[in-house]
Amino acid sequence: MSDSARQPGQGARPARAPRRITADYLQRAAMHYLERYSAPAAQLRRVLARKIAVSCRHHGDDPAHHAAALDDVIARCLSSGLIDDRRFAEARAATLRRKGQSSRNVMVKLTAKGIERDLAGEFANTHADDEIAAAHIAAKRRRLGPWRRPDERAACRQKDLAALARLGFGYATARSVIDGDADSAS
Repeated sequence: MSDSARQPGQGARPARAPRRITADYLQRAAMHYLERYSAPAAQLRRVLARKIAVSCRHHGDDPAHHAAALDDVIARCLSSGLIDDRRFAEARAATLRRKGQSSRNVMVKLTAKGIERDLAGEFANTHADDEIAAAHIAAKRRRLGPWRRPDERAACRQKDLAALARLGFGYATARSVIDGDADSAS
């Protein structure tokens, strides 16, 4: 039978109904998630709240009835040390820096994950040398400035400066990287 002759839903496995929410189910779901991913408290809360919303929508329950159980699971994970926002922010900021992210981008990505602004700012702000090193990494990965072909370099200078600016680097940092040479960057 061809795909066009197939009836909608035919041959597809029926969707499994979500489980009813219980405190034990939430705790097991949190443990399963934390076994696979490192996450801050806000991220874990979002994941579990999404599970609650899907289950309640299917079973006709009110998600507000599970708020206390959700708070309890998050509190237990925090008290046992399974989630630690400080440790997560430090590790994530280091990873982003190694990938060539600017301080501004690190700050934005940490706050998007649910890290408080003060804590995110503590790990996002680095020395000027670290910012230049990150800009070198970003330029090298995107083949900008000294990593372009020599015949294109002068013609694409403004585009390269703009590319680093869009990545969150300041003008002085971008200019020093784009106008520099690849040997001094390594």
